[in-house]
Amino acid sequence: MGSQEKNISSLVFKASESLDSVKISGYNFEHGRDLDALLGSMISTGFQATNLGEAIKVVNQMLDWRLSHDEPMADISEAERDPAFRETIKCKIFLGFTSNLISSGIRETIRFLVQHRMVDVLVTTAGGIEEDFIKCLAPTFKGDFALSGTTLRAKGWNRIGNLLVPNENYCKFGDWIMPILDQMLIEQTTKGVLWTPSRMIARLGREIDDPNSYLYWASKNDIPVYCPAITDGSIGDMLYLHSSRNPGLVVDIVQDVRSMDEEAIYASPRKSGIVILGGGLPKHHICNANMLRDGADFAVFINTAQEFDGSDSGARPDEAVSWGKIKGSANTAKVHCDATIAFPLLVAATFAKMMEK
Repeated sequence: MGSQEKNISSLVFKASESLDSVKISGYNFEHGRDLDALLGSMISTGFQATNLGEAIKVVNQMLDWRLSHDEPMADISEAERDPAFRETIKCKIFLGFTSNLISSGIRETIRFLVQHRMVDVLVTTAGGIEEDFIKCLAPTFKGDFALSGTTLRAKGWNRIGNLLVPNENYCKFGDWIMPILDQMLIEQTTKGVLWTPSRMIARLGREIDDPNSYLYWASKNDIPVYCPAITDGSIGDMLYLHSSRNPGLVVDIVQDVRSMDEEAIYASPRKSGIVILGGGLPKHHICNANMLRDGADFAVFINTAQEFDGSDSGARPDEAVSWGKIKGSANTAKVHCDATIAFPLLVAATFAKMMEK
């Protein structure tokens, strides 16, 4: 073999260093339909299935963690050293999601988590509040992404992706919420009640009195729901109309930002875990609060946003590490996927599986 042939041969048949990693292999349906085994195979399937498998692993680490897993610090009390006490201290889980997910069937998945007290703090947008209540009053329907906006407008049908919401649903929402806003104003005036978005949401959750509502369960289980952009939706329209005919109601966002930040600041000795579906305000609000405790210990992002435009929505967990919003030592995962696909699978392999145990 000539020198040129040897050179080409060395390029084609370049020797490999040894690899110590998971071998790629998908689920074998010859073994039947086994949901646990299928979900367990995600991590070895490759691409975003592997990312989903990593997210499942991180969420299970959140759920499994106990203070007893860590060595006691030198400056804690004797009570905090008690092994029985340390075994009761679990990770504090923040769940954030965008409003479109409440418009979708993911609402029922979130309701399950809240009903069974599997998460500790919720953050969403105005639509994530109002759409939950609206669905208690009237249904949302399947549509199509390609439907003509002009045609839909003429029919009074609002499109959210491939979902359709009749405009009369918002009329029903207005009829339901206006008397409650009147009563809130009376209580503010006569009893000195200081309304914040979270306190308002808790009140509305009690008023809806419907177990299909995740906000009903949040109110019932004392799980705080933060929505700093409470006016950016139909609720904002209702507050505007209410202030025009019966002015004076005040909703204080400053008190809520204190409360939200303190959810993270005073989480210790618990670890902090964040699960964020979508991007925008819920993602940043949760991450920013965790910056004030020197970062979250676990983080899972599920969204389709990319980082190349510099958006916070698309940023991977490592960007949040640079801000101190997630610890450098944290276990993290980002799944580049529509949350309506990925999140039910993740819940099936984590929260729901834990509940069965």
